[in-house]
Amino acid sequence: MNRIADAIDSLTGRIGRAVAWLVLAIVLLQFVLVVARYLIGFGSIWLSESVIYGHATLFLMAAAWTLSAGGHVRVDIFYAEASPRTRAWIDLIGSLLLLLPFALLLFYLSLPFAANSWAVLERSQETSGLPLVFVLKTLVPVFAMLMALQGIAQAIRSLAVLRQKRRREGQHVGC
Repeated sequence: MNRIADAIDSLTGRIGRAVAWLVLAIVLLQFVLVVARYLIGFGSIWLSESVIYGHATLFLMAAAWTLSAGGHVRVDIFYAEASPRTRAWIDLIGSLLLLLPFALLLFYLSLPFAANSWAVLERSQETSGLPLVFVLKTLVPVFAMLMALQGIAQAIRSLAVLRQKRRREGQHVGC
């Protein structure tokens, strides 16, 4: 089972590290946009939309990697002081009862949304905007699946911690 979790972590890690480079592109594009607007009076809709698309891609595609690294916000008043076994229970219950149902519902609801966008090759409503709205909308169901996969990996790792702890306790009792 840990091999499955490792494979999922590897997948989300590779995707996350790849899109992390978008930060550099976003900063550069935003800098060019500000300089062009305030120094030479040139504004660009496609450049502005590129920054928005970059942010959306970064956050949607790196969210599962962030989850695997423990980077999402938690209520640390309970979690930080908890034992590894209690943390494993919290992670398992959170994954199975919150993350997985949310991710699967989001996937179910966003798939037709993305498919309809592809059917008409949806573009920006702005005349000189980017013609890639359909690609951006595709990232929502991809995000949902990556989060579901990472939730499965988190549940597997939590179960491993719970089993390992139980085995150690059983050895002390003589079982």
